[in-house]
Amino acid sequence: MTVVAVYPGTFDPITNGHSDLVQRAASLFDRVIVGIAANPSKTPLFDLAQRVAMAEQVLSRFENVEVCGFSDLLVDFVKIKNAKVILRGLRAVSDFEYEMQLASMNRHLDNSLETVFMTPSDETSFISASLVKEIALHGGDVSQFVHERIVDALDSVKNKIPR
Repeated sequence: MTVVAVYPGTFDPITNGHSDLVQRAASLFDRVIVGIAANPSKTPLFDLAQRVAMAEQVLSRFENVEVCGFSDLLVDFVKIKNAKVILRGLRAVSDFEYEMQLASMNRHLDNSLETVFMTPSDETSFISASLVKEIALHGGDVSQFVHERIVDALDSVKNKIPR
């Protein structure tokens, strides 16, 4: 049996923390689909096509990882992709309550799906896309938190980052 996991998120932008989780998930599941949510309510810095392209560049080294944008309800996207697992990252205890609520709602919407939580590596546990954007906005060096192509992308849109 092939086990397919969907790792959903906004990925605005994809960070080394996201990449670390994908790398470890790729060794646990037959296929990992990084589902990049359109999520216009969050007012992302990068549009969906840009976020998908950046994630594809950063994750291209993983043969069993696919990157897809989506605007559907997550459980519908997961079904379309023939997955049975929703993969979520937990950086801190504070993430758990919200993530548990999401997992319960998704299970209520489709009880054939399982949510699997993974914690980040110690080296990436403090990285968040929001913090990366904030550092970039103020001219800080984010090269240790994101792939070099993401550094370039952030540099090119610095003046667009909301202050």
